[in-house]
Amino acid sequence: MRYLFVHQNFPGQFLHFVRYLHEQGGNEIVFISEANEGSIDGVRRAIYRVPRLPSSATHPHLREFEYALLRAEAVAKAAETLKGLGYKPDIIIGHHGWGELLNLVDVFPGTPVLGYFEFFYHADRNDVGFDPEFPASPTLSAAVRVKNAINLQGLSLPNGYGQTPTHFQRDTYPVWAQDKISLLREGVNLDLCCPDASARRRNLTINGVKISPRDKLITYVARDLEPYRGFHSVMRALPRILDERPDAQIILVGGDGVSYGARPNEGGTWREKLLRELGSRLDLSRVHFVGKVGYDDFRALLRRSDAHLYLTYPFVASWSLREAMATGCAVIGSDTAPVREFVTDNVTGRLVPFLDPNRIAETVLEVLEDRSLAKRLGQDARRYAESELCLKDYLARYEKLVLEIVNTHHS
Repeated sequence: MRYLFVHQNFPGQFLHFVRYLHEQGGNEIVFISEANEGSIDGVRRAIYRVPRLPSSATHPHLREFEYALLRAEAVAKAAETLKGLGYKPDIIIGHHGWGELLNLVDVFPGTPVLGYFEFFYHADRNDVGFDPEFPASPTLSAAVRVKNAINLQGLSLPNGYGQTPTHFQRDTYPVWAQDKISLLREGVNLDLCCPDASARRRNLTINGVKISPRDKLITYVARDLEPYRGFHSVMRALPRILDERPDAQIILVGGDGVSYGARPNEGGTWREKLLRELGSRLDLSRVHFVGKVGYDDFRALLRRSDAHLYLTYPFVASWSLREAMATGCAVIGSDTAPVREFVTDNVTGRLVPFLDPNRIAETVLEVLEDRSLAKRLGQDARRYAESELCLKDYLARYEKLVLEIVNTHHS
């Protein structure tokens, strides 16, 4: 079959599926994206460039949508070039978040489009208004409604189909749209992300931080250290953990940027803000900010972890949660959607109130103290991953969905 993938940051969510299709043989794969240094065997790339940024004269709430339309035009131009060279895909697969798919139905009328629908925003639930520490601005509701413009355009595309990885994410969409969106749970490479019983018997060094077998290691991972991923709640839990466990070492992985939400009102980073707030209550000789780490170091960190913290607003789940469970971590997760789809309290992990640092600390201390509990939670997390998060099963389901769409569309 002929596939056309689209994602501004090649390869985006499609890395594993693209590799899978190439390894099968017999498939032609073209990927339209912005320029970067990525490459995958067997994949031809077509680069698009957005000619300009949104105008400063555009209403602030509409600038994201204007940018999406500029991307849609640039992607369609790249697709016209492919069409002129004789390439006509059997299916187009991409992410609806940036508007890139919107004009492809004009270039390839009749070709089905399978879009990744990640999240539909609401002004009155889920992430908006979840954290009372950061009340919404008076204009946020209007901005959130407009933010769904790209989603709504994607849902109205002719020949359009959708997929999303969790029940929670699908349920954020309007009821009338949910039948158009297939649930396709994403998988993890269970061979790469696997337990290693000997990891706690060896020294571990991550970005210059040395963890010895005598230490109790608490880990936290996020793309960026920010409230959406519970960074503030984690930090406020640390003084009690450090006071009650002199052998505890904390490693926090993540950058100082903002992936979701906003920067602190006073400027600077969330890490700086929390460090100022907690001051001398933190023993910084045992709290280590290691920035972003390579994937091998990330996996080594999870294998060594004695307790792994994963908190999030009711929002999109991180890949790191899936990988931590596959690695057999004792996960302490926030009692929020979609974490509850992965973690069953006292079975595949522990669930704690997102906004209660004392309960977070108490649960971490319980897991550190009761090693039989930690071992059982890790083993059950791994079993869950083997049953529900296997990459091979995910790729087979992905291919089945694609074939059903193509066959239905052309029947």
